[in-house]
Amino acid sequence: MKHVHYYQNKLKLAIIGQSLFGQEVYSNLRKQGHKVVGVFTVPDKDGKADPLAVAAEKDGTPVFKFPRWRVKGKPIPEVVDAYKAVGAELNVMPFCSQFIPMNIIDQPKHGSIIYHPSILPLHRGASAINWTLIHGDKKAGFTVFWADDGLDTGPILLQRECAVEPNDTVDTLYNRFLFPEGIKAMVESVQLIADGKAPRVPQSEEGASYEGIQKKSNAKINLAQPAEAIHNWIRGHDKVPGAWTVIDGQTVTLYGSSMLGGSVPAGQPLEVEGASQPGLVTKNGLVLYGTDGKPLLVKNLQFEDGKMIPASKYFSSGESSSVELTDDEKKMASEIRNIWKSILSNVPAIEDTTDFFKSGAASMDVVRLVEEVKQKCAGVQLQTEDVYMATTFQDFIQMFVRKLRGEDQEEELVIDYATKDVNNMTVKMPYQCFINGQFEDAENGKSYQTINPTDGSVICKVSYASVGDVDRAVEAAKEAYDNGPWGRMNPRDRGSLLYKLADLMEEHQEELATIESIDSGAVYTLALKTHVGMSIQTFRYFAGWCDKIQGKTIPINQARPNRNLTFTKREPLGVCAIVIPWNYPLMMLAWKSAACLAAGNTLVLKPAQVTPLTALKFAELSVKAGIPKGVINILPGSGGMVGQRLSDHPDIRKLGFTGSTPIGKQIMKSCAVSNLKKVSLELGGKSPLIIFSDCDMDKAVRMGMSSVYFNKGENCIAAGRLFVEESIHDEYISRVVEEIKKMKIGDPLDRSTDHGPQNHKAHLDKLLEYCEVGIKEGATLVYGGKQVDRPGYFMEPTVFTDVEDHMFIAKEESFGPVMVVSKFKNGDVEGVLHRANDTEYGLASGVFTRDINKAMYVSERLEAGTVFINTYNKTDVASPFGGFKQSGFGKDLGEDALMEYLKTKAVTVEY
Repeated sequence: MKHVHYYQNKLKLAIIGQSLFGQEVYSNLRKQGHKVVGVFTVPDKDGKADPLAVAAEKDGTPVFKFPRWRVKGKPIPEVVDAYKAVGAELNVMPFCSQFIPMNIIDQPKHGSIIYHPSILPLHRGASAINWTLIHGDKKAGFTVFWADDGLDTGPILLQRECAVEPNDTVDTLYNRFLFPEGIKAMVESVQLIADGKAPRVPQSEEGASYEGIQKKSNAKINLAQPAEAIHNWIRGHDKVPGAWTVIDGQTVTLYGSSMLGGSVPAGQPLEVEGASQPGLVTKNGLVLYGTDGKPLLVKNLQFEDGKMIPASKYFSSGESSSVELTDDEKKMASEIRNIWKSILSNVPAIEDTTDFFKSGAASMDVVRLVEEVKQKCAGVQLQTEDVYMATTFQDFIQMFVRKLRGEDQEEELVIDYATKDVNNMTVKMPYQCFINGQFEDAENGKSYQTINPTDGSVICKVSYASVGDVDRAVEAAKEAYDNGPWGRMNPRDRGSLLYKLADLMEEHQEELATIESIDSGAVYTLALKTHVGMSIQTFRYFAGWCDKIQGKTIPINQARPNRNLTFTKREPLGVCAIVIPWNYPLMMLAWKSAACLAAGNTLVLKPAQVTPLTALKFAELSVKAGIPKGVINILPGSGGMVGQRLSDHPDIRKLGFTGSTPIGKQIMKSCAVSNLKKVSLELGGKSPLIIFSDCDMDKAVRMGMSSVYFNKGENCIAAGRLFVEESIHDEYISRVVEEIKKMKIGDPLDRSTDHGPQNHKAHLDKLLEYCEVGIKEGATLVYGGKQVDRPGYFMEPTVFTDVEDHMFIAKEESFGPVMVVSKFKNGDVEGVLHRANDTEYGLASGVFTRDINKAMYVSERLEAGTVFINTYNKTDVASPFGGFKQSGFGKDLGEDALMEYLKTKAVTVEY
């Protein structure tokens, strides 16, 4: 029955616990109709309530915040009385750090149930998830059990399990399985109890284990064991308390371990106490070897003083980064010291610690210093930016010597192209992950095939990024933002680089359009004008914004007798993730990344799995434009792996996504649970187009067809439903069908082709199924609805009429060349508006009429982020683009898009 949950048995519950997990269990139990009569949680910490308390207080549920339940082993009477007064029939304990007395556990009619994150009787006690990884268990899971007076020994009510992946961490296990499935299981357990169906399976003592909380003192790594055991120990202690070893006589904590597949990159040996052989500091991190000779990779190191560095930077951090000067270099350093002295005449002596700017130097002094040093030492490539990056005399000399030796040179970009002779040219396509300014294979060596939808042939193999690749890319982006030149660059200089990037895209526009055409099926002429052309315009538009990002001054009440000045600053967010769809691969990249970069952020971008090639070509052009390494990172791969890790990653501060509404909801939830990332979502649509009888018929036919068939219907703002006034309906349909018959379907590289193949086979199959559903529901198939009889993934432009409001095709987006037409009664403006707005989507809309008053009236009442009047698909880089309702929130393009990638800081000064 549709409403069967309403009639299920319900209980009065006491929730005893804390944390976001407790909050989710509480909220879901209330949604199921159970009555929570009391929430017992921990006291506020630093004035901040626990998430469970916040949710309960908002709902008006009684909340109790007892610091403890017992003193000297005995229950506190007033606490017990307060608990008994709520009259709970069952205690639900999703996560509880307090010791609850047995008279509370046994008080309710149904007793108490507890969640434990292991497959009991294995790993009883605290830190169960950690011990699952430390012991190298192949399965993880959780148990909901009946509380007793033992240590996690009560009868089992319900268990769930999952596989442990080779590089899983405590966080990934928790976020992927233990948290979401644990919430569902707690709700299911309560309902089983309410229905009298809950089992009580005694725990076996066979295979039982108990482990306590690990302390730093006993978390030292035993390196005299196989690599997998070392890896398990490190990841089981990550992040708390942290597994450690001794390097160069000091304690170093290791984070971010993974088993290393494939060949070990070149690096510098490092002696590690107790290791069977020296470690290796490589560009990817610290490689350690087990006694079995197998390698593992450690990403980050933390020293005794709390400083954490990428393991790859071990030999370039701290004092070890200084270079020994030769006699000739010492002479040059002495001459440079004299130059500093002549500029900083107010400083008695130039010490190694003398800071150029703190000693009074200004921007003209920087130019003078650079030019005098270049004059003394011909051939050295020195720029004003170098002075800002090395402000003390010691740092300046170190930087100068490295430049003199050529040690500062960036690694030459090595690209292993896939080439193809097509469209009267040879296109050169990078196909590897782009991380930290270099193209490289995925960490696990995996790849997949990208397919040409025109004939189903393989274009090339593309690297299939792993979770480890995501972590490396985010690390590179964070390093570039925190410590690289991008974060310290003048905004105007940043704009110059983006202009240069746009120029390079324009130089390569025919190659980019050709790659876009063979990878996505876009008709070449459209790819050239829109996919690539608008991408170039987008970068130029946002390049111009770089030095125009401004705050404002705000008059506030003065703190008399003093005065105050308050102003705001717009600042970048940091590392941003961008996940884009397959319909406009390059243009969607440009819409999001141009605003992101103009704001001063760094980014990790995941192109759609089926259309990765123009994104990787863009990466190549970004290097040629001079964008510093780590600022842009491109990871081809699956949404389930790469996209999910980006959503979960704690170092990402913003995620911009274009795609389906269900995936958008999942991303939003992951971003909230992980670190409350800022999110912008451009999601599905079912955009209505209303055509009144007083329209310009020729224009309405032409634009109406474009609204549906533009880019093969693979268009987020496509008119998902046309409402045509009854008096012109039949003529309109006749004219549309007549024009469809003139459309040329064929090779997208043929300049005369109007309609190319659908993007990939799975999408074509979905469209054919969509049409079958429309026919079965009783809509009239006027034209098309079938696959074209030729190789590739071609579909006939399709027209349905007599579509009623309740039908599937009236409500759901096809994302293909399917025109869905409904009549509306002559003059029924209010009726058609109601029908047009009767959707959960609100991306775009349109109206055709010669009556400007009617047009404006309708546009005001259409619930959509964009309204087109007597036109359609007219987007511009300066106009904001984004939806309402379940079409998402946040904007691409225009000044609004820039604000999506900035944060506002308020500063108040008293003087």
